[in-house]
Amino acid sequence: MRRVRANGPRPPRWVSGRLRMRGQGPQTDDTGERHATWLELFLDLIFVYALAAVVRRLGDDPTPSPSAVLAVLGLFVVVQWAWLGQVFYDTRFDPDDVPHRLLVLVALVGAGTMTLGVDEVPESVLLPVGYLVVRGVLLVLYLRARPTSPQARTVTTIYLCGFGSGWLIWLASLAAPASTRPTLWIVAMIIELATPWVGKRWLNRFPVDDQHLPERIGQFTIIVLGSALANLLFAVPDHPRTHMIVTAGLAFLVPAAVWWVYTTFVTTRETRRRLRGGQTYAYLHIPLGAALLLLGWALGQMVRLADDEVVRLPVELRLVLAASITVWMLCGLALHWVWNRPSIGRLGIAGYGIGSAVLITTVVHEPKLMLALLSVAVVGYAVLLTRRLAATADGSTDVGQG
Repeated sequence: MRRVRANGPRPPRWVSGRLRMRGQGPQTDDTGERHATWLELFLDLIFVYALAAVVRRLGDDPTPSPSAVLAVLGLFVVVQWAWLGQVFYDTRFDPDDVPHRLLVLVALVGAGTMTLGVDEVPESVLLPVGYLVVRGVLLVLYLRARPTSPQARTVTTIYLCGFGSGWLIWLASLAAPASTRPTLWIVAMIIELATPWVGKRWLNRFPVDDQHLPERIGQFTIIVLGSALANLLFAVPDHPRTHMIVTAGLAFLVPAAVWWVYTTFVTTRETRRRLRGGQTYAYLHIPLGAALLLLGWALGQMVRLADDEVVRLPVELRLVLAASITVWMLCGLALHWVWNRPSIGRLGIAGYGIGSAVLITTVVHEPKLMLALLSVAVVGYAVLLTRRLAATADGSTDVGQG
């Protein structure tokens, strides 16, 4: 696999001195594989709190309005996109020198500012200011990498033009009235999200690291699942009765099954095939991650309502639950499609999973019974899918994902 290395022509004077990239590329281990660095894992910590702040906007109201759900989804996209930008840079460059480390620490401050601003969007400017810092650091990093090779100039030109345009719109939003800021943010995000697709032809010539990118995106997915588990944990009352422990245990089976399927897929290493610029793989994880975030919130609400002896779940909560499970499974099927056309068996597993989740959330209204049936259905889905994945690892041509 070809990786953009920082060993090309001599950088011009404007990048010399302390900000000059010293010629080393991404750090690898003794086997030549690229893994997450300590700095990358340190950056992840602040995004744990950012995700918690995003889902906290829904609160404990089990009947969220469509606008509230859409706001949470939009904020999740902003947070994950800010994180993904750094990942895509690191997978191609990441000299891990002193200037790089200092710049990433500045980006961490920006991510913290975003986290503080989530609760007060759109009135507060903390979110856009934090985003401007994070993306501004990314632009500076690409400017550092630009002179290092002809390949780097191609990659960085695409990103600097697209992401720079989005950055300017985010900057302009600071002077706009609070009511119009979300519109400007949406326009900026559309431009930024479209940039890797517009430049796909050129970016695919210099593919991302096929070990590093799946590993990093997988780590973010685990962070999202951790947020789901936190929602369950906080939903359990102090000194819980036996039936509440059982209820929480049933709810836990759902994210546990998600984790089981996802990690089984990643360890098959099918993600290394046809990854190229990584656009499809990364973009499919955006709705997948959003679905898991909402799934954790919905499960937490169900546990709370079960503790309150509610006999009928509100329709809004059941819709969020059904939609989140459906989107998770559809994203898994789409990820499958990236590498292989799904077989009849794989389509059947997806049909079983989606059909059972929709049927249960439509017909069953009592929290404890729904959790019991849903956990059985999702665990059954995980068992069927992991068996197919195991067959893939043993040499089968069929590939699956959850």
